[in-house]
Amino acid sequence: MSKKKPLSKIVPSQPKPPAGLGFSFKYLQTQNEKFSSRDRPPNYFTAFLERLRDLSTLTASEVKMNRSQSLRCHPIKWRETTEPNGFGIPNEKELVTIPYQFSLSTNEHGRVHGFFIEDMFYIVWLDPNHNLYQ
Repeated sequence: MSKKKPLSKIVPSQPKPPAGLGFSFKYLQTQNEKFSSRDRPPNYFTAFLERLRDLSTLTASEVKMNRSQSLRCHPIKWRETTEPNGFGIPNEKELVTIPYQFSLSTNEHGRVHGFFIEDMFYIVWLDPNHNLYQ
């Protein structure tokens, strides 16, 4: 009779991803003409990706509390916008506690609108023409 070797009780460790803000495109609305990034020059998408890269080094709390003039991250007050009924996504009342926006750059490229769930920002609208507040 052969003896079975005991299985090792050492479990390989999984490195934890670095803490920081993540981004989801799960609710991104690309067909909304008002919030369209079509026909944008390449530098728009470069600015967009660079902003996401830079914000990913921060936590959601740090982004929300950041008072940088170039970031301008703040809650959206629907009653002051062109969209008083919100994003119009399924289960919005359960998902979105507070809608937020942030700028891609100081005076150029517009804003990104969405919401936080913990350290994940769900992007809903890209607003290169500042159409949410007119």
